[in-house]
Amino acid sequence: MTDKKVRGWLFGYIKAYRSYVILSLICALINVAATLVIPVFIGMGIDGILSKGNVIWDEIYPVMLMIGGATLIAAVSAYIMGISNNRITIGVVKDIRRDAFDRLHGLTISYIDTHKHGDMISRVISDADALSDGLLMGFSTVFTGGLSILGTLGFMFSVSAPIAAAVVVVTPISLFVAGFIAKRSYKMFLAQSEDRGEQTSLMDEALFDLRTIKAFSQEERIMRDYDDISEKLKNDSLGATFFSSITNPATRFVNSLVYGAVGVIGALFAVKGSITVGVLTCFLSYANQYTKPFNEISGVVAELQNAIACAKRIMELSYADTEDVHGGDTVLTDTNGKVSVEKIYFSYDDDGKADKSKALIQDLSLTVEPGSRVAIVGPTGAGKSTIINLLMRFYDVDSGTIRVDGKDINTLTHDSLRGVYGMVLQETWLSEGTVRECISYGREDATFDEIVAACKACHAHEFIMRLESGYDTVIRDDSGLSEGMRQLLCIARAMLSLPQMLILDEATSSIDARTELKIQSAFSAMMVGRTSFIVAHRLKTIESADVILVMKDGRVIEQGSHEQLLAAGGFYKELYEASG
Repeated sequence: MTDKKVRGWLFGYIKAYRSYVILSLICALINVAATLVIPVFIGMGIDGILSKGNVIWDEIYPVMLMIGGATLIAAVSAYIMGISNNRITIGVVKDIRRDAFDRLHGLTISYIDTHKHGDMISRVISDADALSDGLLMGFSTVFTGGLSILGTLGFMFSVSAPIAAAVVVVTPISLFVAGFIAKRSYKMFLAQSEDRGEQTSLMDEALFDLRTIKAFSQEERIMRDYDDISEKLKNDSLGATFFSSITNPATRFVNSLVYGAVGVIGALFAVKGSITVGVLTCFLSYANQYTKPFNEISGVVAELQNAIACAKRIMELSYADTEDVHGGDTVLTDTNGKVSVEKIYFSYDDDGKADKSKALIQDLSLTVEPGSRVAIVGPTGAGKSTIINLLMRFYDVDSGTIRVDGKDINTLTHDSLRGVYGMVLQETWLSEGTVRECISYGREDATFDEIVAACKACHAHEFIMRLESGYDTVIRDDSGLSEGMRQLLCIARAMLSLPQMLILDEATSSIDARTELKIQSAFSAMMVGRTSFIVAHRLKTIESADVILVMKDGRVIEQGSHEQLLAAGGFYKELYEASG
């Protein structure tokens, strides 16, 4: 991804604020013009002082008023330009951050599964903040700086072309020095942003798996990993800072040469009588104003390079693998629950690359009749949860077809396909909000009585009523709910939605045995007339399933009822006896 492409992507967002950009440019033009005429007025004032005690006050007073007026105009225009630049920067970063967050929802599940979550968060939060700082400094400096350079050159050529030509000859040296250093600092700023992403990922991992880290006494190890990343971040930051920090002194040195050249050449012209002392003073002021933008721009080169590096990382999310927002064109309604899987193959790659070299599901075919209870069992890595992801079209098959009511799921809209399933997964996720809001997450129009009925059905009502505010208790990470309680709320959420089909992936894994028996009874009532897919490790919980699929190495090696599979004496019997 080239820098040119990144800048084009960034300018695409800036276009939305073109009115503020135009206002900022106009204010920059007024500011520069007001600033540039001040040296002319000063030169006129100096020429009005003929000698000691011989001052033409009739000329001095108007000049003083003009200097004051120009200064006021410059101040007001700078103020308006600052407001405009802030609105541009804040608006652009808000839009970029919103699009990036929206993009996260559109990413394929396979991309999410194969990339560090902390790094993605760092791109949307930290990199966007750094981009904001760089844009603000860039707008504030580049607009006025560029116009100031052009305007100053114009004024200098109008006063004395030979002296102005000398300034132009020396200028490329400053540009060369700044460009040389900027190219080297960019790579280091990009590495610095990537290091921050790794650091955020490690912190996210450490907090999420804190119990595991403590259980295995791995605090020192995680600190060593953190120190390694911090050391790398420090080295990359120091390298970036070193190169960027020498930009300003180097350009100041070159610009001092410009100022010195103007002084020497201008003095020679003044001695010869080609220009007045006032004009020389004016020229020296212009030389200072001409070099000042170079100093200022070189001073923000580091921020600009960092901003481009951060923009590149954010932009990469825009080019990540995404699923079609809508899926197919057909809307699935009133399904009878028949599902057929026809010779599907699915493979993946640990690094999320396109080669997908690791086969997981191979030549899988099955037919699920409406209202059937299908249990999927097998050892870890057999492909049980992958089938669920394929049914929901979180992953796409490499080949083969999955049909619901005879319709290829690739032709169905995502919303209608996923809307017919109610899911309860092993991982509990609850949105931050009240208990009532969390349970009605998939059905916002549910009445309070319906919410209570769903909670009673899964035996969650009792513990909810023991909470501080009952159904109005706000659920956060620090709410003190156990995993079992959170799992019960997830089950209540699925029961409330009254889906046409059910997916239960280790749905009772975090619940005690006594409560599990009650919930299994509730599930049994809920599954009547609904096609249900049940992934389970505890085989005692799926004995009543109509069909049990036994998976191993991505293939269904046995299928039948519980009694049939036990009688067959195959792999299922081994699993059942091993589970106790």
